[in-house]
Amino acid sequence: MDLELGGKTALVTGGTRGVGRGIVLALARAGVDVATCYKQDGEAVESLERELKEIGGDHHVIKADLADPAQIEALLTEVGSHYGHLDVLVNNAGTISHIPYAQLPLAEWQRIINTNLTAAHLVIQGALPLLHEGSSVVSIGSKSAEVGIPLRAHYTATKSALIGLTRSVAKELGSQGVRINVVALGVIETEALHALPEEQRTLMLKRYSDKTALGRLGLPDEVAGAILWLASDLSRYVTGATIAVDGGIS
Repeated sequence: MDLELGGKTALVTGGTRGVGRGIVLALARAGVDVATCYKQDGEAVESLERELKEIGGDHHVIKADLADPAQIEALLTEVGSHYGHLDVLVNNAGTISHIPYAQLPLAEWQRIINTNLTAAHLVIQGALPLLHEGSSVVSIGSKSAEVGIPLRAHYTATKSALIGLTRSVAKELGSQGVRINVVALGVIETEALHALPEEQRTLMLKRYSDKTALGRLGLPDEVAGAILWLASDLSRYVTGATIAVDGGIS
């Protein structure tokens, strides 16, 4: 099916690894000109640039630490200068740590909040001049916002807050024809999982696969499918929603 995304422009934050990378490549293959950003140099950045060059299109991979508001502003300025507008904006960049709540340091609470929530807010707010009627904004959320997960109170708080932010902003931007939604993920199989020691990887695969209705983990391409739908006119009456892409996990 042709989703008629050819010629559109997109910014995907945190797009060199995992879910973000899958989204970037899927959009590029659909004919979208994609800008993405990364925090640290490395092979993931270089290999993504090579893949995007092979796909073809006007793509840009930009270094930016989204924990720094000045770098967010610079990123959006660069994207705006090059594309002039954005049809799709995906807030994917995020971080996580696992700490018992009783021992959670304020500095770590603030780090997670700044990266996962404040950065998303600043990206959306800063991109407003680039958005237009028909633009679609998507933030990558988590099933944890619904169920809660031990050792991740700070992370879960950010994903819950993204839902509230989305519902409120949807009501403000709706009259302008701009849609904003959350895609709430379950456990997705990425290179981070593959990098674990074999015994730990096998244990995690079984543990989380058994929790899903489909009996397996999700793939970045399957998350990207939801993003493609939200980027297209097929979802033109969907806004303020939280869409689960979690394999029926419980």
